[in-house]
Amino acid sequence: MSFDLNSLLRPHIAKLQPYTSARDEYTGKEGVFLDANENPFGSITEQDFNRYPDPYQSALKEEIAKIKGVRPSQIFLGNGSDEAIDLLYRAFCNPGKDNVILLPPTYGMYEVSANINDVEIRKVALTPDFQLQPDQILAAADANSKILFICSPNNPSANKVKREDILFLLENFKGLLVVDEAYIDFSDEPSFTTELDRFPNLLVMQTFSKAWGLASLRLGMAFASEELIRILNKIKPPYNISGLTQDTVLAAIKDKAKVDRMIQDILAEREFLKGELEKLPFVQRIHPSHANFLLVQIPNANQVYDDLIEEKVIVRNRAKVLLCADCLRITVGTREENEALLKALSKVVK
Repeated sequence: MSFDLNSLLRPHIAKLQPYTSARDEYTGKEGVFLDANENPFGSITEQDFNRYPDPYQSALKEEIAKIKGVRPSQIFLGNGSDEAIDLLYRAFCNPGKDNVILLPPTYGMYEVSANINDVEIRKVALTPDFQLQPDQILAAADANSKILFICSPNNPSANKVKREDILFLLENFKGLLVVDEAYIDFSDEPSFTTELDRFPNLLVMQTFSKAWGLASLRLGMAFASEELIRILNKIKPPYNISGLTQDTVLAAIKDKAKVDRMIQDILAEREFLKGELEKLPFVQRIHPSHANFLLVQIPNANQVYDDLIEEKVIVRNRAKVLLCADCLRITVGTREENEALLKALSKVVK
């Protein structure tokens, strides 16, 4: 499929002259820095934070590229994946004119960002087993359909989406196709980052919040063609990732073996929790999971959710979400946390 990224781009973004920071002009670490109006005497903390961070996170991208099998120039880092989502709307969607296609039930920020940016939303529901309807998706699209968001493994249903359906849409959808892989580390499915050089209309999102256990740092990753990454870098705030976050992740990324061990522990606990939940007579259904959570159908889920809060066990109520009637989304915890959940469920469900 022939694909011209600039034909999707908002015209004023194509002409935009980005803000040039002091660190764009000189990227060295040695020198007398009198260019950015920083405090030369250091910080009030023990660690010095008086200098602005690398605006393009070059050292961190070099390390991420090694473990993800991509080029550093194919990586965008954002303040969570939410920053990348918002920037995509601002770069490609004209308010009041263009539309995006969402596939409920799915991650809620796609819709929130669309509403913030005054972009029309066209929804094509997943099937009852939470799979795509490719023909209906293409039928819902028109010349102003700029972005299609696919979450796989999906949130809140936890299942992986059929790879052949995503490939079909990559070959036939005329806009950008975003595959959100926040939970890919818990899946047996290979990442769509392996398809970046084949599909210029593909952007893949991942995160350090889940498997890496760095949710508080708010670091999301987007992988795409170098052309698309340049556009995101063009319109992002100049210093969107703090130096503290960059340094912390740089240190953490060197211990990939620990991450792999945590993933295996979570997968083991997922199977334990699933097995114990299946023994409870009131559990009606546990949907297949390729993530670090389970979508569980229980009678009177709204009341059960409230009762669990009284027991100080907090899960996510998805009972009002399309295709998720009477469902709770339960994150896989430690063995102690999982047993506390099971005990509380047995107590509150009569």
